[in-house]
Amino acid sequence: MLFVQKLFTDPSAYFIWVVMVAFSVSCHEASHALTALWQGDDTAAANGYLTLNPFKQMGPWSLFALLFLGIAWGAVPVDPSKLKKKYSHALVAFAGPFMNFLLFIACAVGVSVVFIQSNGYIMENRVFQLFFTGGVLNIVLLIFNLIPVPPLDGWTIFTFIFPGIHNVNQEVRNGVLMGLFILVFFTFDKFFMIGTYCVVFALKLIVPLIS
Repeated sequence: MLFVQKLFTDPSAYFIWVVMVAFSVSCHEASHALTALWQGDDTAAANGYLTLNPFKQMGPWSLFALLFLGIAWGAVPVDPSKLKKKYSHALVAFAGPFMNFLLFIACAVGVSVVFIQSNGYIMENRVFQLFFTGGVLNIVLLIFNLIPVPPLDGWTIFTFIFPGIHNVNQEVRNGVLMGLFILVFFTFDKFFMIGTYCVVFALKLIVPLIS
């Protein structure tokens, strides 16, 4: 079933997913742009990427894919030659997943507050569903983007920590990367299971602290 069919079968879930994906991806990309500027590269800032506007951060094709397939992506231009420190490029890459972690924390707190205010009756609570979806989504984005496969952020971080990877035979390296990509492809649904577990765990942890 195409994702867009949810618009007719479960419109609430459809719009919650679209809104949270667009917001989370835009925050992820904007954090790359902001960190790059902080580290000396104004390329993204000069091109208008210091924004949460999904039309800028994602572009028309990504938005089209989100509306019809439920998936999306984004990218900001970074010029490594302008960055100040040796670790700057890895820091810029890490900023995106770290933003997803912060969004997960915010959503986890939101889930907990709504849970308390509704006395646990959350089955039809759209605000609870919004925060819960956001929490799961941002854990998925966090894990996915840290996978050490180009062009994901994890590859930039990995090659900074293990620069010797560039000395490995290209054919061997490509084979390993392809194997990792295939593994991720066939286990991607597990990311959502992990995300759900993380939100539920955070809920159990936070509710006693703020109730």
